Amino acid sequence: MKGLKKILKWTGIFFLLFILINMGVYMYAKLTPKLQIKSANSFMLFDNNNTVFFQGSGSREWISLDKIASPVVTATIAVEDQHFYQHKGFDFLRIIMAGISNILSQSKSQGASTISQQYAKNLFLDFDKTWKRKWDEMWYTIELEADYSKDEILEGYLNTINYGHGMYGIENASQFYFGKSASNLNLAESAMLVGIPKSPSNYSPITNLDAAKKRQKYVLKSMLDQKKITQKEYNEAVQEELNLIGEKKSQNLKTIMYYQDAVVKELQNLKEIPSTFLETGGLKVYTNLDLNMQTKLEENVKNSIPDTSSIETATVVMDPNTGKVLALVGGKDYNKSPFNRAIDAQRQVGSTMKTYLYYAALENGFTASSTFTSEKTTFTYEKNKTYSPQNNNGTYGNKPISMATAIAYSENIYAVKTHTFLGYDTLINMARRVGITAELKEVPSLALGTSEINILEMATGYSAFANEGYKVQPHFIDRIEDHEGNILYQANYEKELVLNPNLTFILSNLLTATYDSAYIDYNYPTAINIASKMTHKYALKSGTTNTDSWYIGYNHDVVTATWCGYDQNQEVVLSEYKYARDIWLQTMEGYMEGKEEAWYEKPDGVSAVLVEPISGRLATEQDEKKKMVYFLKGTEPLDTTSVFDELLEKQEATE
Repeated sequence: MKGLKKILKWTGIFFLLFILINMGVYMYAKLTPKLQIKSANSFMLFDNNNTVFFQGSGSREWISLDKIASPVVTATIAVEDQHFYQHKGFDFLRIIMAGISNILSQSKSQGASTISQQYAKNLFLDFDKTWKRKWDEMWYTIELEADYSKDEILEGYLNTINYGHGMYGIENASQFYFGKSASNLNLAESAMLVGIPKSPSNYSPITNLDAAKKRQKYVLKSMLDQKKITQKEYNEAVQEELNLIGEKKSQNLKTIMYYQDAVVKELQNLKEIPSTFLETGGLKVYTNLDLNMQTKLEENVKNSIPDTSSIETATVVMDPNTGKVLALVGGKDYNKSPFNRAIDAQRQVGSTMKTYLYYAALENGFTASSTFTSEKTTFTYEKNKTYSPQNNNGTYGNKPISMATAIAYSENIYAVKTHTFLGYDTLINMARRVGITAELKEVPSLALGTSEINILEMATGYSAFANEGYKVQPHFIDRIEDHEGNILYQANYEKELVLNPNLTFILSNLLTATYDSAYIDYNYPTAINIASKMTHKYALKSGTTNTDSWYIGYNHDVVTATWCGYDQNQEVVLSEYKYARDIWLQTMEGYMEGKEEAWYEKPDGVSAVLVEPISGRLATEQDEKKKMVYFLKGTEPLDTTSVFDELLEKQEATE
């Protein structure tokens, strides 16, 4: 009996202390400066002409609670926080019950966040799961409850929550999904929208209607169980066929959200920006987006890939001199697939890897006229492992060919011979210098692009060739200001010289061989069929694997990297390889439209020599074809030039 009294006594003291501490905390919160929730977590994105193309948190479409259709409010409370009007920010009974449920099920399937807690979470820019973050979230929940009424908190929550496809706030979401104001939503539409924030990528009716309908049914069942709707209303709402639109009237571009997501991702990683928007009262983010270029890029994707095809694409358009990303698509249609392949996917790069290889070769004594024999070859490596690559169309010259010819045809045999001759680590070290961070294996097939690399990273690597040797940092944000115009962040445009400008000039000119008719012989240059469509001079390299198609090219002013393939790595059929080519060509031509040629002036350390293009030897009067090719001064071809693999054979024979 005494023990029971002692327990009751200490329990009473505990609850009294708990109540007093809570009162003290909420009183302290009441005395602190009031949070300005309508400006918190808001950010405006500007293109490079200072025109707004996105405003985060939905504040531009803020709608008062009394204007929001009542089924939205009722459904939100029913499914997210049915005791919202009773608690003071934390539903302790729900927390305890969720904890017990998770322990019994040995999972974390049950959550207990209240609407106030979720709203506090929405006021943050970053979502790191740290103890400090949890503490901040708890404190801001208390401040919200101390400073604002329940209706004000609910209004703020509904105007900032993520409803998928970049739609923040119920008014934006209602206009996007149903083409109407949130004040006009019916029960079925309301339940559909209220179900999305749980997992916007999974419960969007645009991308996964079946999952969205199941979630809608769950929301309606919750309302029915809580006697918020009748059985008849439930049945009618479940059976109602919804008219989904999936478009935002104020912005017709279906791909611009890929660029916006890339901006937000960069924003989250900037140390110069406070961890919460509450400290800044909103941000103005000035990006490098060229809206005209983005529009053209989207049109190019639409014009190049049939609507009936499920193949996907990604393209990055960069200024190689600054690292500014001018336009980007991470897929054909953000509304159907928000996965951003341009910044988040890693794909086999095929023969686009050879550009790094051939720069490394030039740096290690090769020239445009250096020759290997084009013939079927089996390579032995690593304890008698063998590798027998084939040329793309099974065509071999069965004679010595120059590096320029190997680039024109994208010769696999020549590439692997070069890779082996230099040593496997040479190519890896070269790629690292220009910004490639992906895992690269020391194997013969690396020269043929069997490693997976990100599309943005490939565009960045090629920028070093385009800008005559400088490593740049790709970025989407130019500067960031607070609401008063104070600059919080300014992009750093410093760049590091990592390559020899003489050699980048030679390489860039070698990459024009891919569409040069002078190299038509036993094979055809890989891009010869688009030569007549080019109105400007470009360095260009294509790349193909069974599952991937690439085109990467540049001049002094712009780099464009385009990839096409299937998300689940299905094989690309022959007729589909042209999609990447067409997107790349139209994008480069669209960028250069009305502009002067942006090619390179010959450096003093480089000489030009007439050669017979296929063999690379000095041209004679008897040669039908002659080509002006560039060399470092002192490395021009002689009348007789040794073939590299023949030299190796002689060396092996004497050992």
